[in-house]
Amino acid sequence: MGKSFCVSASLLLIVLILAADCLKVEAQTCRPSGSIRGRKPPPGQCNTDNDSDCCVAGKLYTTYKCSPTVSQSTKAVLTINSFQKGEDGGGPSECDNQYHSDDTPVVALSTGWFNNESRCLKNIKISGNGRSVVAKVVDECDSTMGCDSDHDYQPPCPNNIVDASKAVWEALGVPRSSSDWGEMDIVWIWVGVTYRDNTSSKEFQAEDESFHEIQKGDGFLIKA
Repeated sequence: MGKSFCVSASLLLIVLILAADCLKVEAQTCRPSGSIRGRKPPPGQCNTDNDSDCCVAGKLYTTYKCSPTVSQSTKAVLTINSFQKGEDGGGPSECDNQYHSDDTPVVALSTGWFNNESRCLKNIKISGNGRSVVAKVVDECDSTMGCDSDHDYQPPCPNNIVDASKAVWEALGVPRSSSDWGEMDIVWIWVGVTYRDNTSSKEFQAEDESFHEIQKGDGFLIKA
């Protein structure tokens, strides 16, 4: 009887631990917030420069209010956008109400990462194609809305996008003739933000060119 009780109690404890882990993983998962139905762009709407997609009438597009958790090596898809006046980026950038030259390394982030403008004018380090570049956040790539005049009748942005100027692509050394040009897997990190490596209990801070190791504090993402 005593042994049976101990076994049952141990099994119950294991089940509770596994359930807690599942809830933790679920809490960190970014789930869709809804969907919108595409509308056909009116004549002259939806700038297709840089191979931008236009909404398809009747098609359902998934929307998100969140993005994947930021880490010291956040995976994302790099896309291309022009932040110049009259180009496929639409109106002026949300962070500073300005247009930006294609020769300037700037980016727009998916809604969750943009975080209600709290990331405005901060720098991120983007790594891909064997190179790295630092770019400034100037705009949001809206994951919650799309297929209307405010978004140039383009679909909502996926929740894992870093939408970058041509300067970023050129700094990464991606040839325009390459199949990667316009859409490429990358990793990125905030510059000047402190992260903790949970395996070594050491912290790392993203600098312009490399990580700088420091030894104090705790928590995974210390300061954003």
